[in-house]
Amino acid sequence: MDTQSASSPTTFGTRAATGTAPARIALVGVHGFGTHHLRNLERLSDQGKVDLVAVADPNPPAPGDLPATTAVHTNLDELLAGAHRPDVIIVATPIQTHAPLALSVLASQADLYLEKPPVASMGDFLRLQEAAEQAGRSVQIGFQSLGSRALAALEKLAGGESSEELPSIGNLKGITATGRWVRDRAYYKRSRWAGKRSLDGVDVVDGVATNPLAHAIATALRIAGAREAKDLASVETDLYRANDIEADDTSVIRLRTIGGLPITCALTLCATESVEPYVTLHGTEGSAVFHYTEDRVTVHTEAGETSHTFGRDDLTENLLQHLSEGTPLLSPLDHSGAFMRVLEAIRTAEAPALIPGEYVEWVGTGEQAHAVIPNIEDILERATRSHATFSELGLPWAQPTTAGAEALFSPNATPTDAAALPTAVLRSGSNLEPGLSPRPYVHPVSTPAGIVVTDHLPPDHVWHLGAGFALQDVNGSNFWGGRSYRRTAGKYVDLKDHGRIETASVAREEDATTLDLNWLASDGSLVLNERRSLSRTLLDARTWRLEIQTRLTAVVDVSLGSPGSHGAAGSGYGGFFWRLPVNASSRVFSSTAEGEPSVHGSVAPWLAWAGEFDGGPATLVFGAPSESADPWFVRCSDYPAVGSALAWDAAVELAAGASLTRTNTVWISDGILDVAAIEGLVSGR
Repeated sequence: MDTQSASSPTTFGTRAATGTAPARIALVGVHGFGTHHLRNLERLSDQGKVDLVAVADPNPPAPGDLPATTAVHTNLDELLAGAHRPDVIIVATPIQTHAPLALSVLASQADLYLEKPPVASMGDFLRLQEAAEQAGRSVQIGFQSLGSRALAALEKLAGGESSEELPSIGNLKGITATGRWVRDRAYYKRSRWAGKRSLDGVDVVDGVATNPLAHAIATALRIAGAREAKDLASVETDLYRANDIEADDTSVIRLRTIGGLPITCALTLCATESVEPYVTLHGTEGSAVFHYTEDRVTVHTEAGETSHTFGRDDLTENLLQHLSEGTPLLSPLDHSGAFMRVLEAIRTAEAPALIPGEYVEWVGTGEQAHAVIPNIEDILERATRSHATFSELGLPWAQPTTAGAEALFSPNATPTDAAALPTAVLRSGSNLEPGLSPRPYVHPVSTPAGIVVTDHLPPDHVWHLGAGFALQDVNGSNFWGGRSYRRTAGKYVDLKDHGRIETASVAREEDATTLDLNWLASDGSLVLNERRSLSRTLLDARTWRLEIQTRLTAVVDVSLGSPGSHGAAGSGYGGFFWRLPVNASSRVFSSTAEGEPSVHGSVAPWLAWAGEFDGGPATLVFGAPSESADPWFVRCSDYPAVGSALAWDAAVELAAGASLTRTNTVWISDGILDVAAIEGLVSGR
């Protein structure tokens, strides 16, 4: 339980007169989150619905905090030995005690309200399920967000329908959960078990995803219809810690349901400031954001924004109604199976990686100091929008990804002079979500001084992938990612039309790499073969040249198109494309034009981009392909990118067996180059 948010208990009032006998309740754990239950039981007592007959806690409550008739014990065994005959026992104790206490409650023939997380391992969960079934008792799990009446409306949205309060968002593409909280040093010293993976050989698993922000995961799972462990096809974890603890405080949990729906939860306790957590439903026609602590849903569609605040049913009352009237439980034990599969994956994962101190800032002093990971808000946004882990984002503090990423050129190459060889990483893209059009690309690409001049998976266009080659329309399949522009609609539309480019073979030499690639349409059919050659030439201590040549060979008759060929004026992107990172003092120019409006759509032998990047100033010079006078595609004001447009305003037709070649050259230099220096580079190709 996350005890940080609990406040001091209040005293019980006088019970209202009622014609029915109140339920007899016992509470195990009166401090921490137990204070929430004391306040709630006081409310229910005033309504004549419950009678708090006994409590158990090794640290007794303060005088006056309980009704005079409530018995006080130091532990559950003492409580059960008393003649209290509780109908329901609420367990709100440390995580590692949940399993033995819950089993004892069920053995006593009382029904059980068990705080989240239910237990600390899947083994204990299965034992608890068996015990509940054998005892014939009901078990409610304390995921309070599952009492929100918003869930009924959200489950309709997830099914592609509208609700009385909310408009449809179309077909559901994915669900994400974002949690940004602040926890100080004192939070991790509130008890012996705080921030532990285990204590005295007993599992605890007190991490960001399993305790303080566990509701984010549980709520996302409920909306997705994933209740039992078997409802999840896969669970992946990427766990980190900035604090001096055992468990994780900053993590990505990536899930996929058996129906193929992606669910990505990006969570941290190292935010700049605490923000109410939220679950987002991403649909083909809009999105719905559920702030589950406030029961508030905001839907965004082309028609505008709709917001509605729902009510909430109390889980204790729901349990009582279930026992007296047969009302279905809102958070039954069996529906925690999917969450427990997540917890088990976290429990059995490698210990969370420590984020190096240079990537953590401490705010405040003493026990009130709290860790802040710079730009964590943007990082969480990137992770959720692209369904990517921190490792896959390539963050400097994250564990290096071991799948689908390796040096572009042979690591055994030796410099030809005193300068170090510049680096570039080839990524297969095979682990990307289908909506990003998985494909190989190069990122990061660095200058000789180590300044990174590519970006990938940026939050504005998560399908922008470093340096590579892609097309938005090949015979109706999208190999670019994101939405597709269609002339008939006159706009970008969300279609399940994404293809993928798979690597058939890779051949590396000292300064050259050749890829044989297969372009597979959205139906899985092969439409293009590509041979992509990349070569490196070190010119001097400050500049190197990267040449990217692609040869496309049509397997069937193909039409190579773009949004421009579908009628989107000025949006003829497709072909060679380079996504730059955010940089200051950006200047984009050619030999004849200056600035985005002038160079965009122009035809020129070269185009240059100079700016102040993270690490220092750098200049990139893009040489036009010798095979064709393709227009330049440039974005500077909205986002930084340069492309050479293969199909600017008309599709390129390629008959089966025919080939098309484009060769693009990029000079990558430290510092700011003037026109004379650029002309010298280009002329000396």
